[in-house]
Amino acid sequence: MSRLPISKRALPSSSSGSSSSENGQDQGPAQKRVRKDPETVRPQAAATVIGGRRAPVAATRAPISKPVRSAGAATVAVAPSRGVLKQSIASTARGVNVRQTAAPPATKAGGGVVVKRNKWDLKAKVSDMEDKLRNYQTKVKSANQENEVLKGTMVQSQSKVTEMQRELLAQRKQISEYEEKLQAMSGVQAELEQVCSEKSTLEKELSNLEVKYKVMETLQNSQETELQTLKMKLSVQESTLARVQTTLRDTEEEVRTLKETVAEQKDELHAGEMERRRLHNSIQELKGNIRVFCRVRPTVDGGISKHIQLPSSDDKTITLAKTEESHTGKTADTQKNYNFSFDRVFGPQASQQEVFEEISLLVQSALDGYNVCCFAYGQTGSGKTYTMEGDEVDVTRGVIPRAVQQIFKAAEKLGSQGWEFNFTASFVEIYNETLRDLLYTGKASKRPEHEVRKLTNNDVTITNLTYEKVSNEDHVLGLIALANQNRSTAQTAQNDRSSRSHSVFQLDIEGVNAGRDIKCKSTLCLVDLAGSERMLKSQSQGERFKEMTAINGSLSNLGIVITALANKESYVPYRNSKLTYLLQGCLGGNSKTLMFVNIAPEQDSFGETLNSLRFASKVNDCVIGTASANRK
Repeated sequence: MSRLPISKRALPSSSSGSSSSENGQDQGPAQKRVRKDPETVRPQAAATVIGGRRAPVAATRAPISKPVRSAGAATVAVAPSRGVLKQSIASTARGVNVRQTAAPPATKAGGGVVVKRNKWDLKAKVSDMEDKLRNYQTKVKSANQENEVLKGTMVQSQSKVTEMQRELLAQRKQISEYEEKLQAMSGVQAELEQVCSEKSTLEKELSNLEVKYKVMETLQNSQETELQTLKMKLSVQESTLARVQTTLRDTEEEVRTLKETVAEQKDELHAGEMERRRLHNSIQELKGNIRVFCRVRPTVDGGISKHIQLPSSDDKTITLAKTEESHTGKTADTQKNYNFSFDRVFGPQASQQEVFEEISLLVQSALDGYNVCCFAYGQTGSGKTYTMEGDEVDVTRGVIPRAVQQIFKAAEKLGSQGWEFNFTASFVEIYNETLRDLLYTGKASKRPEHEVRKLTNNDVTITNLTYEKVSNEDHVLGLIALANQNRSTAQTAQNDRSSRSHSVFQLDIEGVNAGRDIKCKSTLCLVDLAGSERMLKSQSQGERFKEMTAINGSLSNLGIVITALANKESYVPYRNSKLTYLLQGCLGGNSKTLMFVNIAPEQDSFGETLNSLRFASKVNDCVIGTASANRK
């Protein structure tokens, strides 16, 4: 159903003043009710257009009565649309506002102009409602007729749908048949394509085979020609082979003779090596199993003090000159000389290379199976650590790195003669009469305790010490650098970085010559002793004083041991200190020992220098017997 536009009429102007006032009086209460309860006005104010007519909008609320309720029930049969409801409310609002100034507006009801009914005119209102009802009934009849037509149309549509569904099923069945045929055709097409591809491949192979056949024919012809040529060469080679076989027999005989000569030369080389070792160690024994070298540290300006005299023609003596005042004052001052003689004396200008050349033959004895020990002695600041370790520069490297370098180079050369060597390194320091592992890398709180133990074969070992397997020079130098970082040093009045402990580096050497069934075992021991010092000069206090006491005590015990050895006493007190107990194999056992006595050139160090030289003289006078090689 279509909706017609709602036409608006102008309010009648012929309303009398009395009716206006009457309407105004009647509408006053209705207006108040509309404001208080707007929901009761909305259904009466809804304007629905039905059949070109518009229901009148009541300006006031109709009184509740039974006839009005029956008429209202017929009105609700066709519900007003939301848009019309809003428009009717708006028109109702306009009617309420206009009632005070003009007469009620005219509206269409049943096609005519109807004046708005008064509240008390119930009969007229009933008549209007009956008109509405008749209008609604007419619309309902037309809607029912239209509904019947639509039902017939729907039945026809349903039959058409059923028919189309049957056609759809038939089409789907036909499509599935077509798809099966298509799949079969696609398989045939794939086979056809494969056959075509195989055909083209076979054609290509055929052409290639034809080309190869032609090439093979050409090769066959050329090979037949070559075969004839080779037959001729073969006859020539057979005669040559006979001559070569004769020559080969002669050569094999010569090789056999040469092998015998090589074996004899190896035997002679081995005998020469063993003879070299014997002569080398005989020379070392003639020089003394305990040898003492003296080295004078240069002054700050590179010179030497007047109280130290080094004869230019003799490199084995040193003289200390001291001027003494006359006690009576009547005679002139006198000069007193102290003369000392050692195996070698190095002046301030001696280089590290020159110093090491004197002990290189001694280091070689370690590879020959002899125990070798080298240690530095002297007062604080006299250059002991420089002599033993030196600096990182090759020119200034000390005894320890140079000895390690020589050991590995000599072992590599001996490898060509069938020798194989295994090396084990350790580094320990004696600090305040306590052994400390300088290669320990664990936590300080878990550092183990160490003790010196003497084994049944008179070898000396240290419990819980780190023994590192080394294979080259760089590995050993890395361990030495680690030990230097862990070593105890401190500043004193005589030395900015004074060593407060004795450090002992040991390199255990095991050699095997499987071809000769010879084994040797030895130890190279390099010791940097802590410097002796006097309290007045070093000004040691607190912990430094305790360290100084321990250092001087261990050096004093070393002197006692040396004196006992020099006097050939039956009892040598090695156990008086950890230092002498650890070095007993080097001092009084089967070892070749070298001591460096380092002296300071300053005038105020005269007393310490004299004591150091006197101690070195005692060591030089010791006779500990002849060392023997540890071979099996």
